[in-house]
Amino acid sequence: MEKKEIEDEDFKKLENPVYNLDEEKEILDNNLKEAYYNIIDLLKEYLDLNERYYNIVALWVIGTYFHTHFPSFPFLFFNAMKGSGKSRAMNLITTLSKDGEMLNAPTEAVLFRTKGTLGIDEYEGITRKGNEGIRELLNSCYKKGVKVKRMRQQKGVDGTQQVVEEFEVYRPVVLANIWGMESVLGDRCISLILDKSNRKEVINLIEIFNEDEKLIKTKELLKECSLCSYFPERYREVYKEWNKSIKRNNTNYTNNTNYTNSTNYTKLFKSLNLMDLNGRELELSFPLCLIANMINNQNIGKNDEISVVSVVSSVVSDAILEETTLTLKEIFNEKKEEEIVENYDINLIDFTSSKLQTNYFESLKNILIEFKESLAITEDWINLKWLGRALKRLNLIKTKRRTSRGVEIILDVEKAQTKIKMFK
Repeated sequence: MEKKEIEDEDFKKLENPVYNLDEEKEILDNNLKEAYYNIIDLLKEYLDLNERYYNIVALWVIGTYFHTHFPSFPFLFFNAMKGSGKSRAMNLITTLSKDGEMLNAPTEAVLFRTKGTLGIDEYEGITRKGNEGIRELLNSCYKKGVKVKRMRQQKGVDGTQQVVEEFEVYRPVVLANIWGMESVLGDRCISLILDKSNRKEVINLIEIFNEDEKLIKTKELLKECSLCSYFPERYREVYKEWNKSIKRNNTNYTNNTNYTNSTNYTKLFKSLNLMDLNGRELELSFPLCLIANMINNQNIGKNDEISVVSVVSSVVSDAILEETTLTLKEIFNEKKEEEIVENYDINLIDFTSSKLQTNYFESLKNILIEFKESLAITEDWINLKWLGRALKRLNLIKTKRRTSRGVEIILDVEKAQTKIKMFK
């Protein structure tokens, strides 16, 4: 075989390696686009989800390969009745995700001593008494930089001593249960509802995901993407740019196109602003929207030839970002509606906001009767003691007095009308 000599130019490249971000961007764009559509194909082949969920789950899976570059990353939560396929969904998602594994009853030590994507099925068990430490750890797992400190014994010259070990608990987490999620952890989740399927061509497939050639190829593509330096180089400043745009345009930023010096962010920031989310919802949505904006996002410069292919690519990219923002907004709006129904504090704010503002004292007993009648509440624990504490906690009492007939108050209706806007 003839020996191939290395050219001088190749030696120079080896001696002075330079990362070509433009080449890496092209590789990243192509691989992410292929991986994104592969994941959607795999999800549709093995799962029967609500059509709008495929996009969100695919972006979340991709996000597990980049989550260390985000200051926070949302939990994915499946709420489903028995036999709805939540275990299958979690198995497929953790198989696709970066270093994913499924656990039914993780211990506290497992949570902070392991890395990678964690799937927790039958989450109800963690809510039992004695698992407070696990719940506290999970509440911190979505935020980068949160540390857990534990003591351990270490043998030394002077004998055994206690030393502090520090662990970072930040990691992607997907959860599932039947009964729903507690409010604190639920605020860290993108919640999806699974309905029971009767499509035998889907539910009768055996779960041999690791032998699926498309799944294997997809994981290879995503692994290659995660090693690409373009992503951290290009997007590590995006959160700073977002904050700058908010400060610059804090009066009317939805109609202002001056979001950032980079046109790569303009569509993304406009879309995020139009979602009209609160702080936590925005924090959870940001990584998925950023990935959606990155997939197949080809910009046409002044010197670029405007071809049919480039225009179509731009439209496809916009469609992915638009679909993502619309779906996330719908999910969070549905969650708000559920909270209004389920959360009695919000119900009380809503009830108070519907009254007329007066300077007349009302009997706390009469207010309780009206409130319970408005919601058809029969629970005994919704009583005068609860109502008094709730109104005080929510700061909805302008003034109060005690009379021979009991406690009388003047409700702060205007404050209630301002507060309820946060939930509607």
